Order: sequence, then structure tokens, then C-alpha cells
Amino acid sequence: MLKCSTLKLFPCIALAFLLAVFSVRGKVLAYESSESEGKITDKTLVVWSSPSTLSQRGGSALTINDITIDRFDGIVFAELNPKVWMPGSNNHSRTHQEQQGWKKETADPNEFVQIAIVYEGKEVTVYRNSEHYASYTMSGEPYTFTDNNTAILMGPRHIGIDDYFKGRIKDARIYDKPLNKATIASMKPGKSTDIKPWAWWDFSNTGTYEKTGRFNSVQLLGGAKVKDGALVLLDDGAKMFATIENDSFVPIPSNWSKEDPMVPEPVVRSSRLLREKLLSDPYRPGYHFCPPEGNGMPGDANGCFFANGRYHLMYLYERAGVGFSWGHISSLDLVHWRHHPDSIGPGNGDLGCFSGGGFVDDNGVAYLSYWMLWGAKGIGIAKSDDRHYSNWEKLKSNPVIQSTEWGITEKTKNSGDKIIYGSADPSNIWKKDGKYYMVTGNLLVLKKYGLKPDSPEDMKGDRVYLFESEDLKDWKYKGIFYERNPEWTCDDEDNMCPSFLPLPSSPVGGKPSGKYLLLFISHNKGCQYYIGDYDKKNDQFIPTNHGRMTWVDNDYFAPEALIDDQGRQIMWAWLKDNPEDEYKRKGWSGVYGLPRSLWVSDDGTLRMRPVKELQKLRYNEKKWSNISLSSGKTKKLKGVVGDSCELEIVFNNITSDQIGVKVRKSPNGEEETLLYYDRNKKELVFDPTESGIDGWLNIERAPLELKRDEKLKLRVFVDKSVIEIYANDRQAICRRVYPGRSDSLGVELFSKGGKAKIESVKAWEMMPSNPY
Repeated sequence: MLKCSTLKLFPCIALAFLLAVFSVRGKVLAYESSESEGKITDKTLVVWSSPSTLSQRGGSALTINDITIDRFDGIVFAELNPKVWMPGSNNHSRTHQEQQGWKKETADPNEFVQIAIVYEGKEVTVYRNSEHYASYTMSGEPYTFTDNNTAILMGPRHIGIDDYFKGRIKDARIYDKPLNKATIASMKPGKSTDIKPWAWWDFSNTGTYEKTGRFNSVQLLGGAKVKDGALVLLDDGAKMFATIENDSFVPIPSNWSKEDPMVPEPVVRSSRLLREKLLSDPYRPGYHFCPPEGNGMPGDANGCFFANGRYHLMYLYERAGVGFSWGHISSLDLVHWRHHPDSIGPGNGDLGCFSGGGFVDDNGVAYLSYWMLWGAKGIGIAKSDDRHYSNWEKLKSNPVIQSTEWGITEKTKNSGDKIIYGSADPSNIWKKDGKYYMVTGNLLVLKKYGLKPDSPEDMKGDRVYLFESEDLKDWKYKGIFYERNPEWTCDDEDNMCPSFLPLPSSPVGGKPSGKYLLLFISHNKGCQYYIGDYDKKNDQFIPTNHGRMTWVDNDYFAPEALIDDQGRQIMWAWLKDNPEDEYKRKGWSGVYGLPRSLWVSDDGTLRMRPVKELQKLRYNEKKWSNISLSSGKTKKLKGVVGDSCELEIVFNNITSDQIGVKVRKSPNGEEETLLYYDRNKKELVFDPTESGIDGWLNIERAPLELKRDEKLKLRVFVDKSVIEIYANDRQAICRRVYPGRSDSLGVELFSKGGKAKIESVKAWEMMPSNPY
């Protein structure tokens, strides 16, 4: 039983806490170990901590404590000897008390030290910064902790003690097995290992959330707080206390469905908790679309179209317990989105759905073309004829294009010649002279036939395959749709996620320009495009221009586009740079770039800008004008909300080597993301190398040559972990960043290698449009 002294941990709330732990709706629960409960005996405790003072005595950076009896093991500082780390335990029953030869801590208050204690049977080994610190054989017996009886403490040595660890903790974790020195040495705070922790707090990324989900009740007490990527324990009595509330967390019935007449309370509670967690996520965007929940990896934009006054967009995600499905949202204004039931998923002859396109026929019936999973399936089509396109039916004739193996179709002509084409990633369908057309991607064909040095030329590089149908059920292969130019793309680049649509000559739409845009990805180099002419007589696309939308990696990925009622071509793309295990840790993954309006200029090049509808999210406008900056100087834009804002900046008389803006900047510059124009290299640059603790951190450089006396006009969007920069309607870069500091909110103009003149600056706070 708990001793009365235990209540010291929570002076006035102790009784309430214990009642919450031991009772549910007035019923007292007997916590007895069972074979089904999680048990932990052999274990490894690891913490990265920074003591605020080396004179403190007896607190713990990490303790595992049985809440039903006075039993604990912990990483304790200076209980028996000053400045010495030690394995703490109840009555020192598993602690070696002769510690005269153990090294004293010398770290300053800004230095984080890794301490790991390994328990294997009766053997105990301590490591400091992965180096051997101490080892011994315990005199008592190892103790077995069970899930339902266990609390995790940071601050007090154990329940009922007034000795507290004071300092900061960046990362704390427990493994249910002994780890070796090499594994401990490989660990870094905030980074996972191949071995799954039994419990894990990554304060730099996920705050007090326990990343395995085991400890679902976490309290910060006595002035404890998470700040600048660490748990801060500086006040007297500051502590973190975590428990497992299995008794009050009733699982959702496995057979419950939306058709049931009653909604169980656990469903409501779980929905509310997930919503609250999503709202507290420092990296979840507010006005960039992201899935409401689920694993958007892959998370391609798919099947978009405009009909009946609404924009419709599908998004690929892996639905837990179901498989790869297409979520469905619609909007009147491209900003605020309504969620529909999933449009398509596993069933009716396939095991799931990969990427594809959308199309609305003259009679208002909408069609989705998609890649059927898995194996030798092929291309499928689904249709919807209800006004809101909420109900979809797969064609009975699926697959309308049959694969002979995964993503490939091989046939033999009567002459004996082989026909080989891709049966993967169909484009949007379009209509010409009463017939239907679409193209398919070539990734699997390229992998099988095109990557060897002696591969046939018609198998190398990117290409798509054209198909024709009179009824959307029977499709005939017509041939390769365009001839690639090896000066534009490399032999190892594929063409997948294609979208083929007419280009307007204005950002507001209007009549088509006569030019067409083929958007696509190569898996190794990301989003790119061809502008060209569509020879409708010979069913050939003739590219006249090529461009890319990502240059250093493939982060901007899987584009999808539509034509709206104004004649605008609008595109989305998925950002691939998701943190490791984002879905498991946060319950969601996947982010899209802002919808871009695309058009062709008089010189035949592609122009782009965010859709005008985003302006309705602006508020709290701030303005500056006629700013001069000397080389190496900055101008702080005070009052700008640095994690949710839009900026419009106009530079004139470009004479400095680099001019631009720093965003998500910490007060002293430890973290910052640089967005600038490099005059000498004629490049728009996105530099995230000092942006934070996660992400790809690759410097992206997009070609951009300004004409003589041309002003540089930048539009910048900051949305938590998403940053986009647009320059003169001619170039754009979109990436994710992951600041580890909560104060990385600064926005500063800067100039390097010369003076800069800023004609005007406008800044707006942006209203989140995602519901959570």
C-alpha cells in the first residue's frame, strides 16, 4: 500500500490523483499483475539532461516508480556523493553505495549530458555520454514493474520525497531490455533507433506527449514547463508525472461502425482527444491542407476536378486496417474544405488505390482513374453521378487497362513483335472529338528495361503512354505520347503522376492559350513539367519547353491539377519531407503546398502564383516602406506573427550579392531559415540548414534571372512547418522546416555583399483554415 508520506508529492491534489488512478465511476479497482499486462524487469533508462547547478542533491532526471508500493529505479543525481550520477532505488536495495571512485559531473548549465543505466539481471552498468561510468552487481533482487502500476517521474527521486532534480531535460526514454554500449552511443536526442522504446519523451519535438502512447496521462506540476525544446525543472517542487490510465480509457468496440444507431462514449472521447492533440502540434499547418488524420505516406494529390460550383480534391493515404484509399474534400473557395467519405479504397477486385486523375463528362458524371493494387491488376475507373460526388462506384469492367505484371503490360503482335507499355499512375481523362483519352506512367517499365547502359533508347528516361476509348470501358493503346529530349531530363528519370491540361495565358484564366501543360514527377527528382503543343490530328504532344519545381531532391512531389469555371489551371503537390514516424507519433502525416495558379507567358515560359482566394485569410496588416540596408545589416519586422504569416516584399536597384528575408528566426539566430535572391548565381535560394532539429535541410536553388532594372517581388508564406517563397510570378520553392525552439518566430530582412533598397513590405497574420 502507499505510505502516507507519498502524498507529499501532490500536497492538495494527491488524494484526487490517487482516486483517479484507482477508481472509475466510483468503483475501486484492484491492480493485480496479470500475464496480459506489460512487465519490465531488465531495462535501460536513458536521459539527456542539463543540471542547473552541480550543488543540488538527491533529485532524479528519470524514475520508474511502482505507485502501489515503495519501489523505484531511477537516474539520480548526487544523493550519496556530491556531483555523482547513480542508479537510485528504494532503500538503496539495487544501488551500489560505495561510489568514491565514480567521476564527478563537470557539465555547465547549458550542456546536455547523456546518462544511461542498464539493468540486466542483477548486473547494473552506468554510461555517461556513451562512455563507461560505473558497474556493479546489485545486492538485492531486480524488481518487476507492470504497466498499470507504474508511474514515470522527472524531478523527484520517487513518490513522496522532497528532493528534486533541477535543470533541463531534452529527451528521456526507457527500453524494456538491456542495451549495449554501441546502441547507446548511436542514440541522439529526438532521433529514433531500430529498437522501440517502452516509453519515450522527446521534449524537443513532441512536448509532454509520450511517443509510444503507453503513458496517456502526463502532468506538469510545481512550475514545470516545456520551453525551447526541453522540459524545464527549475522551481521548487517542479516535476513531471506520467501514468497509464487503462481503467478510464475504454477501447473503442472493434465492431462499431458509422451505421450503428448509438455512438459509444469512447468514440466521442477519442475523437476529442485526437482533435486536441492535432491542435497542439507545433508543426501541423493552419492553412496548408493536411489530412485530418491517418498516414499520408505516400500522400499524393489525386483526382481533382471542378463541378457544380465546387472544387474537389482527392488525397492518397493509408487508412488503418483498410489499406490505401483516396480521401475526398471539396471547397467553394480553395481555402475552406468540407470532408466527404472516402471516394475509393480496397474492394471490388483490387486491394487498394494508388495515384490517378479526375474528369467530369459533359453530362456532369465524374470519373476517377486510378492504379489498382497490387500485382498484375492495372488501371481502374470509378464514377459518381450524385450532385455532391459523395458516392462512388467502380466500373464492373475494371481493370480497363490490364497489367501483365506490376505496373507493366506486355503483349505480342501477330507479327511476333512485342508491345510494352506502362499500366500505372493514369492521368486525368480528357475528351476530344467525342472520344476519351488518358496517359499512363512508365516507372516500372523504366526499372525493368531502361536503366542498363545498353537499354534501347525508347525504354530510357521519362515517357507516358496514350490510350483511347469510346465508352470509358474499353481502352486501346495508341503509342508513346511525346518524344523526350535527353538534354532536358536524364535517362534514369521516370514520368509518373501525369496531368495533361490546357494552359491559360493569364493568372485569372480566360481563354486557353493554345499551349498545354504536362505536369509530372520523376521519383528521383520530383515535380517538373513540359509546355508544348497538342497535335490532335496525330495524337501527339510536342514539348517546346521544360522546367522543374524542385532542384535539390524530390520534396515537392506528386502534382495534380484542374481547370475551373474561370479557365484557370490550378495545381497542388505533396511535400515528402515528413519527420520520421510522424504518423505513429502524431496521428497524421502529409502536407500539400498551396494551390497555385499556372499560366503561360508571352515568352512561352510557365508563370505561377498562389491563388487569389488565399487573400481572404489575411488580417492585422502591417506596412513598411523605403528601407535601406547596408551590407551585413538586418531589419527586424516587429509585430509579425512568425509562424503564420504572409509577406509581400519589393526590392529595387538590386546591387547586393544576396537580398532576402530570414524567417522562423530565434532571438539570437540559433535557428533561422534564409530565403533570398543570389544576384551573382541568378538563383532563388531556400536555405534551411539552420532551420531546426528535423527535416532534410537541403539548400534548394531555383534558376531566376532578373532583367536589367527589374524589381524583385517576393511573396512568402509561413505556416508552422511549411514555408513557400514566390518570386516575380516566375519561380517558387516550397519546403518544410522543423524549428526546435518555441521562440523561433522572428522575421528579418537582410542584405549581404552590398546595399539593399526595399521599396515596400506588407505583412499579414494568416487565419488558419484547417478545422484542426
